[in-house]
Amino acid sequence: MNKPSNTSLIPVTLLTGFLGSGKTTLLNQLVGQREFANTLIIINEFGEMALDHLLVTHSQENIVMEMGSGCVCCTIRGDLVQTLRDITWRFTREGQRQFDRVLIETTGLADPAPIIHTLMTHEHVAPKYRLDGVVTTVDLATGMATLDRHPEAIKQAAIADVLLLTKGDLISLEDRTELLERISVINPAAPRWEILNGELQAQKVLNIGLFSHEGKSPDVGRWLNEKSYKTGSPKFQIALQPQDSMNRGLFSAGLRAPQHDVNRHDDRIRAFCFTIDNPISELALECWLEVLMSVLGNRILRVKGIINLEGFDTPAALHGVQHIFHQPAPLPAWPNEDRRSRFVFITQDVTREVIEMTFRAFKDKAAHIEGISV
Repeated sequence: MNKPSNTSLIPVTLLTGFLGSGKTTLLNQLVGQREFANTLIIINEFGEMALDHLLVTHSQENIVMEMGSGCVCCTIRGDLVQTLRDITWRFTREGQRQFDRVLIETTGLADPAPIIHTLMTHEHVAPKYRLDGVVTTVDLATGMATLDRHPEAIKQAAIADVLLLTKGDLISLEDRTELLERISVINPAAPRWEILNGELQAQKVLNIGLFSHEGKSPDVGRWLNEKSYKTGSPKFQIALQPQDSMNRGLFSAGLRAPQHDVNRHDDRIRAFCFTIDNPISELALECWLEVLMSVLGNRILRVKGIINLEGFDTPAALHGVQHIFHQPAPLPAWPNEDRRSRFVFITQDVTREVIEMTFRAFKDKAAHIEGISV
């Protein structure tokens, strides 16, 4: 494991949420708070003319840029990359950068995953920036219908680090309870804050990643939040459809893929946590992550983990979104006496049983290879 300088990277907050869920209203309130005084805000527009920025508060303490060349998820390898590269020198005075962090507001139709991938992997972006957190606004008044009709809204909620609930005054108690239960299934670990007219304390959406901008010790327990995940998992019907490419890949590994439970809302989201008692070899971890990326692909929405690797006294943090995984990042110390490896997953159409079986299969395979090489 190579030691990254995570705390020296520029933190990026990704603000997402479906159309009309209150992102711009929220941003208007946030930019007036002192915590956002040195934040550069990138506002993505959908369409040829930038309109949303007219609703955003402008002040001398905030640098606001508008991207007007299309949906950020479609132009991610162009406009956003170029913007992130340029701002480090365009907003520099006498050799000093004029901002400490970046906030990117996406369009309501955007899939956040490509932006996260860019922050994690792009050769000109990853060495300068780190994802601090994904903040997602959810309109309580229309949330149930939005989740039913728009898969991108489900993904926005599923990969969020913080969920902000808006327009709660426009929903009945019964409908609110049903929607909140559904959100708890999609993303049980993300803190949920209900806001009115966009009013929210800035610290609730800042410094929510593993590595603090101030250089404090990583808060692994808060970041992983494994207690929020149910230990059990629903029973699933196991089936094999040879024509499905994902199932063919699992079949070749001796595994089978599940069908989702059609009696629930058709989100097909599974959120779970599992632990591994013994230290993991780097080869086993590498084999396992490779098969997860290549076989399951975008069905793994998000992964977080703290890993006990063989030969290391301190743990490593693992973070993945869909088919992209960060290189495990070494942590300075274990957060407590528990030395087990712990993983939390949010998946779509993939059960806990499949994830655990893949790990066992490649752990045994790695042990066999290492035994031969001795």
